[in-house]
Amino acid sequence: MIHVKNINIHTPHYREMRELRNQVLLRPLGIPDHSWEMHDERSWHFVALQDDQVIGCAVLVPSEENKTSAQLIQMAVASDVQGKGIGQLLLNKIIAFAKHKSLQEIHCHSRQYAVNFYKKAGFTVYGETFTEVGIPHNYMRLELL
Repeated sequence: MIHVKNINIHTPHYREMRELRNQVLLRPLGIPDHSWEMHDERSWHFVALQDDQVIGCAVLVPSEENKTSAQLIQMAVASDVQGKGIGQLLLNKIIAFAKHKSLQEIHCHSRQYAVNFYKKAGFTVYGETFTEVGIPHNYMRLELL
C-alpha cells in the first residue's frame, strides 16, 4: 500500500527524497545534485512511501512575501512507478495540507508535458510560456477558497 507523509529535513526519508529528486529531475538534465535545495530548511516536504521506501516526493515552499501562498517544486515519482497515480496522491495530500494551513494559493512552474496533470487537479495556466533549465514551462496556480 502506498501512503503519503509530511516529513522534515531531519527524518531518515529526507535523504531518500533528495536522491529521488536528483535521479528524476536533475541528473537527466545535467544539473548538479542538490542544486534545488536552497529552500529546503523552511519548506514542507512530502513523500509517497511503499514498503517504507520513497517512491515519490514534492516540496511546498511558503512564500516569504505573501503568507497565504506557497510554491510547489521538485515533484518527482520514481521512473518505474510513474503513471500509477502516485503523483495524484501526493498532490491531493499537498492540497489538503495547504487548505489546513489556510493557504489561499499554490503555484508552480510546470514542465509543459505535465500541464494536464496539474489541470486535472484544478490548476490553471497563467502568463507566457518560459524556459527554465532548458525546458519549456508554464506558470500554473490553484486557488484554494
